[in-house]
This record gives sequence, C-alpha cells and structure tokens, in this order.
Amino acid sequence: MSELDPAAAQPGPPPWTCPFCPLLCDTFGVDVGPPGTPLKLVGSDCPRANTALAEFDGAPVASQPQVDGSDCDLDTAIAAAASLLSASHQPLFGGIGTDVAGARALYALACETGAICDAAQGQAMMHGLRALQDRGGFTTTLAEARTRAELTVCMTGDPTARYPEFFRRCGVGERDDVQTEMLPMAGDMFDTVGLLAALVADRIPVDHARVPSELAALSVRLRAARYSVLVYEPGRLPAQGALIVEAIQRIVATLNRSTRAASLSLGGGDGAATANQVFTWLSGLPLRSRAGPLGLEHEPLCFDAGRLLADDAIDALLWVSSYGPEPAPPLADMPRIVLGHPGMRPQGGGTIARKQVFVPVSTPGIGCSGHLFRTDGSVLLPLRPLYEDGLPSVDDVVRRLTQAVKALKRERAQ
Repeated sequence: MSELDPAAAQPGPPPWTCPFCPLLCDTFGVDVGPPGTPLKLVGSDCPRANTALAEFDGAPVASQPQVDGSDCDLDTAIAAAASLLSASHQPLFGGIGTDVAGARALYALACETGAICDAAQGQAMMHGLRALQDRGGFTTTLAEARTRAELTVCMTGDPTARYPEFFRRCGVGERDDVQTEMLPMAGDMFDTVGLLAALVADRIPVDHARVPSELAALSVRLRAARYSVLVYEPGRLPAQGALIVEAIQRIVATLNRSTRAASLSLGGGDGAATANQVFTWLSGLPLRSRAGPLGLEHEPLCFDAGRLLADDAIDALLWVSSYGPEPAPPLADMPRIVLGHPGMRPQGGGTIARKQVFVPVSTPGIGCSGHLFRTDGSVLLPLRPLYEDGLPSVDDVVRRLTQAVKALKRERAQ
C-alpha cells in the first residue's frame, strides 16, 4: 500500500457511501467480519443503515435464478425473460431500484420494448416533479443548508424517522446561530401551508384573530432570517401533494424578494431519484414515460404503476429492486420478471407461478460498484463494493436481456 494512500492513515474500515437512504452518508465505515456474519455499521448508529446491512453477511450468495419456480442458470433465465417481454404488448418496468448504470440499461430496454417505467416511489416523487413542471422552484443542497442556513423549517414533521442522519448532515448543534423548527399545524396540511404562504406574503396580518400564534411567529422568523430552508418529504404528503409543494415554493419565492430561502426535498430512495435523473437526461422526459407508437410520451397520471395494474392496462411486469427484499413486486396475475435482492422470493400461484422469472442481483455499494444521485439532486456519489457476492449487477443482466430481445425480434422478422 502506497504512503499516499489515504486509507493507510485511517484506522478501522475505510469510508463507505451508504446506498440505503437518499442522504448517501459517506463518512462511515462497515465492519465486514467472517463470511456468514452480518455486516456492521461503524461510526454511526443509524437504524436504517443497520437494518439494511443485516440483510448481508459477507459471503458469496448461493441463490440461483429461477424460471417458473425452478432453479436454473442465468442464460436460461434471461432467455425466458426475453421471451416474456417479446410477447408483451404493453410491459411495465416497476421498482427501478438500481443505480446509474442499471437505469441506463433499463432505459435502452424500455425503448426496445415500448415499456412504461415508474419507480416504486413514483407516487411520492411525482408531487415534487409536477410542481416543478408547473411552477418551477428554488432548491438547495445539504452542504449549503449546513453552512449557510439560519432557520430550517421541517414542513412535514420530524424527518429523522425516515432519515436518521438528517440533522447531523445539516450541522444542527454545530452552530449557535442555527434554528430548527417543525411546522405548527393549523388544520390540515393544505390549509396550514397556504396560511403560512399568505402570512409571509403579508396578505394576512400576523395578529389576525384566526391566525394561530405559533404560525404567525414562524412567518415573522422566516422574514427576518437571512437564509431559510424549508424541508419536506414527498412520501409524507397526502394525495394531490403537488399543491402543497407549490405552496412551499410560493413561500420560498416570496422570501427571496427580500432575503434568501430555498427548499430541500427528502426522497427518491431505492434508486428512484437516480433513475429519474438518468431517464430525463437520456430522453428529455422523466419517469412515467414510454417510447410508444406515438414516440416519446410522458403521462404522470395515466402512467402511474398502481393505476396501470389496477386497470389491467399492462400484460407483463419487470420489477427491479436491488437494495433489499423490499419493495417487493406486486402480486399481479401476469408474466413477471424480477431482478431482485437474493432474499426476495416472489410469491404467487396460478398463472403467476407458470410465468415468472427471478434473477438475484448484486446490491450497489455492497457486492458491486455503482453511482447514485443524492436527494438534493446535484451530487453524484460513487459506491464501492464491500465484498464479492458472486451475483451479476442489474446493468449486466438488463444489457444481456436487451440483446436477447433484439435477437428474438430478428428471428421473427426473418
């Protein structure tokens, strides 16, 4: 090991980027013990990371691909999956739990098959995306929130339930001039955020009899702060949550006339935000799009995976979930191809059992390398593997599947 190698000067496990949360914390390590021993997080007690790491034991995976419930080799599984996709008139690619390379490969396969693509977190992600499409917005990064924000307002409640390291990442407790507050509710969330927007814009006096004193005081602090950050979790928003995101952006825009403010969205885990970035730069359109008979189409409502499944609007499902056994594929009575964590065993009977392909795949940041976009959307972080798990990556499998689909098309055209 070279004297210039930074790992040589650091005791214990080298730094590792955690792929199990969109914060992508990269200052911790992982203790990889003897094969068969669950991985252990070093430098943090994050429950989300610890729970995810418990699914891995540092040993090569013995799980095999399956076709119709029977073990087989990878070539057989890919051939069966290609046959199912080639026979489909309208496939759906769901889950999309992968990294940049996997998302790029899925986009190419989607173009080849005319598939509609929607992430497992698609419903939550669309709240912010639709607001951005309709009204635009002001956003910030974790680094800027950490170094510049004076007031951080959590608009959807305490974020540490889903993002345990969030306050640490924002430097809470490190600076004396930083204030963190939870949005005081005044009715439902639509009413509360709309009322706060009106107070900040001075459309309602803060001493109005119907204005809760805590909300009025918050509006005064927002207008007085030199830099405010409004944090929200799309996954905790109700139906039609895009209206709430628009109201948050309206507050930010109003504050930016006289001071400085920005929003920070916490979401897009399990590779959802990364896939959305990749599909957007490759096609110009985000997820919930397809390359169909009319060319590229984006339908944020019609191409909702839940709606398509409920309406029987698709006839094949390709589900990708490489970060853990969850999210699991829906129990849809149609041909299903699952590229998943080896602990995921798709269940089902009847038609499902006879038209099902399962391929265990490696997890980026555990058994293979990769790249993910952080929740703030501006930082792409590399993932280094911790040990050799003996599994193919999503990228490898999907590229081979694409070639097999193309070969079938050529055979049928002859």
